[in-house]
Amino acid sequence: MSGPPGADGAVRWLLLIHQIPPRPDYLRVKIGRRLQRVGAVPIKNSVYVLPDLPSAREDFQWIRAEIVDGGGDASICQAGFIDGPGDGRIEQAFRDARDADYTAIVDAARELRSSLRQRDRDAPRPSPARAGEELARLRRRFSTVVSIDFFGAAGRTAAEEALRTATVEIRPTGAARAGAAAAGRDRAAWRGRTWVTRSGIFVDRMASAWLIRRFIDRDARFRFVTDPRYKPGRGEVRFDMFDGEFTHEGDRCTFETLLDRFGLDDPALRAIAEIVHDVDLKDEKYARTDAPGIERVLAGIAATATDDPARLERAAQVLDELHALFTSAPG
Repeated sequence: MSGPPGADGAVRWLLLIHQIPPRPDYLRVKIGRRLQRVGAVPIKNSVYVLPDLPSAREDFQWIRAEIVDGGGDASICQAGFIDGPGDGRIEQAFRDARDADYTAIVDAARELRSSLRQRDRDAPRPSPARAGEELARLRRRFSTVVSIDFFGAAGRTAAEEALRTATVEIRPTGAARAGAAAAGRDRAAWRGRTWVTRSGIFVDRMASAWLIRRFIDRDARFRFVTDPRYKPGRGEVRFDMFDGEFTHEGDRCTFETLLDRFGLDDPALRAIAEIVHDVDLKDEKYARTDAPGIERVLAGIAATATDDPARLERAAQVLDELHALFTSAPG
């Protein structure tokens, strides 16, 4: 994946320039981890870069808010390099960082496979369920790295192969089904809540709210807020928000996260999830030919509905019809 070109064809970047106070100590560590999680790489002391993508801009905005809340200062700017490190060197810095992440996954997968062959009484082999959990954790880790692999690091192939090999040896299908069933059984614990998300709902938030009310809690209440740092009150749960209880995980949109976390194994919902993913993340993962048309319909609702409850009501009608269509003619 290449970075977004500017009008002159040059790659454009977002820079986060920050000053973090020496106290409290944990703030610098926290911000460093946040920057690492979103895939940013340093180009100077206290200067981090991401490709100029909408998701990256939102990531930097959240991190800037945390820095300011912690007593520091930060600015975000759009930049093109005329002299200095150059686009090629910056792209390579991203590839190097992701290659290191992929190498760590390869090593962990090999260690897991080695533990399955362990015959030492002092280091017993993990149970199939435990091995399946560890493999699932590695797959989530891999998905996270893929989501921030902006320039196609070569190490992805080796990581994919290591995970495939581990999957063949572990075969955690039973454990995976049990985990999904457990999530579904836990659905009752999330009922009677107020679900909070950002105002101005569009594809992922429209579809996620519909999914919550239709398949998780028919009496769900919704609150739409403008503050991306909104702290939930008693009985509230956030979705599709930074640090939300249900939001993007790895390369999955919020709708996909909800499906997986609640064990909603419905082919029609999976088809809708593919459309929502392609429209929301724009990575053409599923290459759904119907996604652009659905996006236009939902964009029309967003353009004409004056508030979020109205948007949700109208979008729900479209999603109900889509679900009925995919149920009668899967895919």
